[in-house]
Amino acid sequence: MVLLRRVIGDALRARRQGQHRTLREVSSAANVSLGYLSEIERGQKEPSSELLAAICDALGARLSELLREVSDTVALAEQMPGVLVPVQDEPAPVAAAAVRKSTNRGVRQVTSDGKVSVAVRQDSPLKATLRTSRVRPAERDVVCAA
Repeated sequence: MVLLRRVIGDALRARRQGQHRTLREVSSAANVSLGYLSEIERGQKEPSSELLAAICDALGARLSELLREVSDTVALAEQMPGVLVPVQDEPAPVAAAAVRKSTNRGVRQVTSDGKVSVAVRQDSPLKATLRTSRVRPAERDVVCAA
């Protein structure tokens, strides 16, 4: 199952790291403790809407942009076979996406349109970990060709 707090945390971490900023810088600007911000980024805590707005403001991002990105990621995950059900030995075909099995059992890498990379690890029949990342323009051809 996709946990919203993990997708939110991944999106926040990606924005912060994309700006080459530290947790300390963003936590200070958002007026939130460094440890709590770290827990949010790791998907261990679910931020309130007020706190999420403060973190977005500290990152110079609109809350609507972050939520749209999170929504797109969750929508993509919902379309992937096996994200909400136990993983079978072989994944079902995914329309308009390349599917590759990783060397780790239960981990699959899916790319949609070459812009977003999604890795899903099935931890148990009812729990999956979803990690997303944006594909850099130089990597798009390599990922899509697989």
